Amino acid sequence: MIKCGRPAKGNELLSRDRVLDAALELFLEYGYGNLSMETIARHARVSMRTIYGQFGGKAGVFGALIRRCSDQFIIDLSLEESPEIALNLFAQKYIYLITRPDAVRIRAILIGESPRFPDLATEFYEQGVKRNLDYLTQFFAAQQRAGHFVELDPCFIAEQLISTLRGERLQQLQLGLATTPDEQQIKIWAQQAIHLFLYGITLKNGIV
Repeated sequence: MIKCGRPAKGNELLSRDRVLDAALELFLEYGYGNLSMETIARHARVSMRTIYGQFGGKAGVFGALIRRCSDQFIIDLSLEESPEIALNLFAQKYIYLITRPDAVRIRAILIGESPRFPDLATEFYEQGVKRNLDYLTQFFAAQQRAGHFVELDPCFIAEQLISTLRGERLQQLQLGLATTPDEQQIKIWAQQAIHLFLYGITLKNGIV
């Protein structure tokens, strides 16, 4: 189960963490539209005033929750390793995180409910997807300056990498047509995706 990066904390963060812990559990059970702020407050054992003061509203609660979850996806990409090694390590952790059952459920709920709740869609993208793309963009820009990659828009490269890693298999998981991959399956998935991303499918001297 995704732990959503719960950090070490002092007393001043206890109520905030209780709200986010309760929100995650209740969100997975009820979805977004059917979940009231009163229910979150009751399960978190805090006042409504506390929630509004800390988060501003329900969208703010889920923006903070998504950001806390997405902290796990902001994975260190070492500039000291070769690009292939760094990307393989990134890919294995990224695939592991996106294929956990709770992550698959969260994504399905968000996609299903975001047309009715555009604030939720915005929070999901800004606090989750975009943060990861921005981090990858910085990595590829640095690798371009080091002469390792062609001069394409580094944001476009980052988007293509994420698309390659997700692939058809993530959709199969979302539809219940595949089982959660184990460690060895994730390793192979990551290695094949990164190799394809870096080298393509043509032979050295062209297609034969």
